[in-house]
Amino acid sequence: MDKSKKTVTVQILNAFAENGQGGNPAGVVLDADDLSVQDKLQISKQVGLSETAFVSTSKTEDFKLDFFTPTRQIAHCGHATVATFSYLKQLGKLKKNISSKETIDGKRSIELKGDLAFMEQLAPTYTQVNDQTHVILKSLGIQQTDLLPNAPIVVVHTGNSFLMIPVKDENVLAKLIPQFQLITELSNALNLIGYYVFAPSTQYDATARMFAPSYGILEESGTGMAAGPLACYLYDKLGITKEAFHIQQGKYMSKPSPSLIIVHLKLQQHSIKSVMAGGKGIASKKMKITINA
Repeated sequence: MDKSKKTVTVQILNAFAENGQGGNPAGVVLDADDLSVQDKLQISKQVGLSETAFVSTSKTEDFKLDFFTPTRQIAHCGHATVATFSYLKQLGKLKKNISSKETIDGKRSIELKGDLAFMEQLAPTYTQVNDQTHVILKSLGIQQTDLLPNAPIVVVHTGNSFLMIPVKDENVLAKLIPQFQLITELSNALNLIGYYVFAPSTQYDATARMFAPSYGILEESGTGMAAGPLACYLYDKLGITKEAFHIQQGKYMSKPSPSLIIVHLKLQQHSIKSVMAGGKGIASKKMKITINA
């Protein structure tokens, strides 16, 4: 055996599957305690998915999770969290319906309901970007008239920051022409993960598209860390006073992969105190990745 090489097993799961189909694939690597940051970057790049989760031992929580895109580490990832905890439950490593994860950005609670996994996000904070509207519209190939009336474009942060861009209908959503260089520049300037462009939906509370080219993700089919902020936006900015929201994503990708993300808002005196976003994870295949030891 070549001791300069190391082989790692990666389980691929489709998180946020809608009616058992579609979803957003994530990689999950168990027993990752001995993997370095450079190892994880090598693996994530070879896996080639938007995010891969690495599970290791935590001294304070049930598990420690590190998330990597093909280009860098990220503080949180919704679909990879759902994939991980769904997989852990399938393997019999979770005996209770409450769990927790340690991340580089602190600890988060996990709730399991049947075969659904939900992860905790923080109470939302909002940042206005009125002076950037022209650039935002240009970066998506749309006009002011394509926006949803009386709905501001704002940055929402519940652990990661996403730019919420409300458009008037699904026709606009389907015809977006993202200018990825512009989106990258604005994302870096505003410290965003990316854009979350959404429209009212006749089937769900909203349907959305997510662009995060600065993280190596041109478009993603299911983003729990963006759907959480969107549910907060719908509640706080559009006055939709519900405690549970159903967000569809991935429908309008060039290769559609519809995903369904369920978000529960935890309220105290009508104010959002925390967010639980989740869905279903379905195991699809395993990969063997060889890296330099």
